[in-house]
Amino acid sequence: MPKKKSGFPYEVYPTPAKGKDGGYIVYARPAKGLKMSIEGVDEFCAKYYQTRSGEIEWAFKAFLKGAAELMAQGYRIDTPIGSFVPKLSLKREITNPDQVRNSDVELDGVDYNPGKTWNEAIGKWLYDGFLRIDNPNVHQVLADPAHLEEVLQKCLQRGYTTVSLFAYHAGLTKFSARKLLNAWTEGENPKLMKSKMGHTDIYTEV
Repeated sequence: MPKKKSGFPYEVYPTPAKGKDGGYIVYARPAKGLKMSIEGVDEFCAKYYQTRSGEIEWAFKAFLKGAAELMAQGYRIDTPIGSFVPKLSLKREITNPDQVRNSDVELDGVDYNPGKTWNEAIGKWLYDGFLRIDNPNVHQVLADPAHLEEVLQKCLQRGYTTVSLFAYHAGLTKFSARKLLNAWTEGENPKLMKSKMGHTDIYTEV
């Protein structure tokens, strides 16, 4: 009986950059479709790591509340899984430091620095190494206009599409999908029109 294949599932995609041999340099990324919610992690830990059901989810919610209050006071939060640092920016362009007012400052997210913690923790479980998953060749996909048109029409059934949605169904990277969708908005007879929905680019038929 053949041995069951195992390992960290990954896919290989080309980048826009070319190598010394003239071909496109490729990169590896985790296989698509593998996602787990905090509820799933909580259930997993309760089953295999003797935590109580709901404990992990509760701990994350409590941490979010407490850490957010402390970061609002300017604190950096160092934890066993990395550091969280509040990030600031200015609402307007200023060249003279003396002209900066309190009202010019705004919160610009949180920087997370995992350090070596995750590499060491995950590395302990990589004894099966990595397992390549076959995925479509991006250049072959881009060379098939009938396939791309079919995917576009399928995505537009909801009235619009996004880069992530089109990339997923077409078998493209987000970079390639965005480049193609933007190309369809250009020219004398554009196929699509681009607009914003919050921070997300959406594409609709002209």
